[in-house]
Amino acid sequence: MSASNGEPVLAAHAGAELLAALLDGMDAALCAFDADGVVTHWNREAERVLGWQARDAVGRHGFTGWAARPADAAGTVERLLATMGAPGRTVHEFALLRKDGGRVLVRAQCARVLGADGEPAGVYCAFTEVHTQIDLERSIALSEALFDDAPWGVVLVDVDLRPAVVNTYAARALGCGPVPELGRPLGELITEGVDEVEGALHHVLSEGAPRGVTDIWVTLAGGVGRPLRRCWRSGFVRLGSPLAERPVPLGVGWLFHDVTEAKTAEQEADRLRFRASQLHRAARAGAEYEEPMEAATAYADFVLAGFADHALIDLVRPGQGEGPGEDVRLVRAASTPVSMPGPCVAVSGGGLPARYPLGHPALHAVDRAGPVRSAAPDPAEPGDWSRDRLWPPDMIYALCVPLRARGRTLGVLTLLRGQRRPGFERADAVYAESMAALMAAALHPVVPTEG
Repeated sequence: MSASNGEPVLAAHAGAELLAALLDGMDAALCAFDADGVVTHWNREAERVLGWQARDAVGRHGFTGWAARPADAAGTVERLLATMGAPGRTVHEFALLRKDGGRVLVRAQCARVLGADGEPAGVYCAFTEVHTQIDLERSIALSEALFDDAPWGVVLVDVDLRPAVVNTYAARALGCGPVPELGRPLGELITEGVDEVEGALHHVLSEGAPRGVTDIWVTLAGGVGRPLRRCWRSGFVRLGSPLAERPVPLGVGWLFHDVTEAKTAEQEADRLRFRASQLHRAARAGAEYEEPMEAATAYADFVLAGFADHALIDLVRPGQGEGPGEDVRLVRAASTPVSMPGPCVAVSGGGLPARYPLGHPALHAVDRAGPVRSAAPDPAEPGDWSRDRLWPPDMIYALCVPLRARGRTLGVLTLLRGQRRPGFERADAVYAESMAALMAAALHPVVPTEG
């Protein structure tokens, strides 16, 4: 009954069409031989590589007289048919002829085909041009080398901006640990600088890779104690699928190298050059003022540039602070505006005593005749820290430097920073001391020694 209604015939026909579609859709060239060496299958990729169409190939015995030179044809077929006696796959390289007469070296993977009785019935052979295969192997070798011990970080980021693959260098730099921890958002690995990184990744996915490299400062989430801030010189490439008809982004390749030490040294050199220039310009500018307090406030303006948000000048009250153990009273002589940035100006009317409590950093600087650095216990939530010290609000870092000239402490220069700036460091104190020395030299003739 089934034979009379044609169902087996239809099924066989559908199976043949499916096989033909599968063979023609392969990316590799494929041909097959029966046990006598006659070509039984020849797909479209084989047509593209060699130029011979299926009607030119199917039914021919081996490659003799068409796809190989006479000296090569017999040996080539013998090697292919020998595969029937070997289990698994074998790899061969041999030269074939294109239809236009050109010669091409191919690399073929061959395996035997078993018949219904389990005996070898033929051979199928998948082949590509050797240079194409070598290009593929080079690409694979390059990928493996990059993800083994490359001297820079390599991170493959998916379209959701999550790390998918990292090499050893990147895993160590990001602190992302073993492979199962991948897929975490970048914000869990990087606390500061993640917006800049994600912005670059978004740009690459939508617009393509930018030209050149860029330096990105990041702070890692895994830093113990003080946050670990690093500078990574980064480059980006967009990854697309080579198998899709249209370009489909698979993600972004992010390559980076840690240049923190070099960048820090470069910044330090720039900072030193700028500060040396400021000291030179301040000395020349201060010499032009007739009034010593005008010169002192000019020096304060020079030290403020790119260095601090506020400056206060307090002078020792006449006749105090000279004897051992004697209390010191400071009088406000000049300051910057409290409510907005502005120049340091002298207090009109001679100023009022600064009611600093005992232990205040300014009094401590006078007592030890050296700079004193101070900071809010919790910079993120300073509270009333600055108000309690009679400083402008929202300040979280302070540097108090004594004004000393000819063995005497004339007063204190206080420099303050808000949350936008980092805390004062030792190098900052050295720079402030240099500017305070110019200020003290200007003020020395007008600060009386007696009440």
